[in-house]
Amino acid sequence: MKVIAEGAASGKIILMGEHAVVYGEPAIAMPFAATKITATMQEASQDQLTSNYYSGSLAEAPANLLNLQNLIGKLRQDFDAPPVDCRIVSTIPAERGMGSSAAVAVAVTRAFFAWQEIPTDQARVLNYVNGAEQIAHGNPSGIDAAATSGQQPVFFQKEQPLEPFQLNLTGALIVADTGVKGKTRDTVQDVATLLRLQPEKTRAAIGELGQLTRAARIAISDNQPATLGELMNQAQTLLQQLSVSDASLDHLVQVARHNGALGAKLTGGGRGGCMIALAKDRHTAAIIANQLENAGAKATWIQELGVCQYV
Repeated sequence: MKVIAEGAASGKIILMGEHAVVYGEPAIAMPFAATKITATMQEASQDQLTSNYYSGSLAEAPANLLNLQNLIGKLRQDFDAPPVDCRIVSTIPAERGMGSSAAVAVAVTRAFFAWQEIPTDQARVLNYVNGAEQIAHGNPSGIDAAATSGQQPVFFQKEQPLEPFQLNLTGALIVADTGVKGKTRDTVQDVATLLRLQPEKTRAAIGELGQLTRAARIAISDNQPATLGELMNQAQTLLQQLSVSDASLDHLVQVARHNGALGAKLTGGGRGGCMIALAKDRHTAAIIANQLENAGAKATWIQELGVCQYV
């Protein structure tokens, strides 16, 4: 057993397929390494947690940390480990659709395995992470766990296995936070209502979003950033038709496009949360990010795309 050990995980974004994925169409999620969570672990007299959100005895942590309580408890039980002092540092904004809860579970699990010097692999990590996610979200798809723990985009379709695929794309991705908490539950319900009231038009939009996602997978694999940008723009138009965008998102999308983005759209549940933009290079991405902050974005992050980011 090491004296102290560390584990890390990235954030994630939904690149394409929001809302349509609920109705059987595919979605693409990507690790977003510009935001991350780091967990450190060492022995203590009783289980302790230190984080930006809560610090103190893990047994007395608030109810919304039940997933973390159970995760650490199960790890300790399965490997007969002593009480832990777990410290978490995060740059992933909470409640913005960037996989914060899954990333915490990935980082903590990796830190525990490193601390106990237990050989591990991706499947073993995901087994524990998915258990924590079931407590946090009830019936998670697994896409957050896969994206925050992996290094490749993930193609996901309901009742189908997750498919990681090659990220072969030059350029840079910008994420901007509107500063407004996303309203995923409301937007999902409103799309369902729209489907009931305007079935033909809504089904057509959902189907088209699915086709755009399939085309985006090809563009990512074949290094076609301009094509991917146009697909993102088309997806944003359809998401606006489905009423899941809002003024804060639309404003930042337009700012990004007017400052050189190849494409821009909301990411996640919508009506707040974050938007994403694709730039041809990091220099252009920095210009776009600066203009987004000038236009009201609460924070921006840039990730260069391609294999080089993981070296």
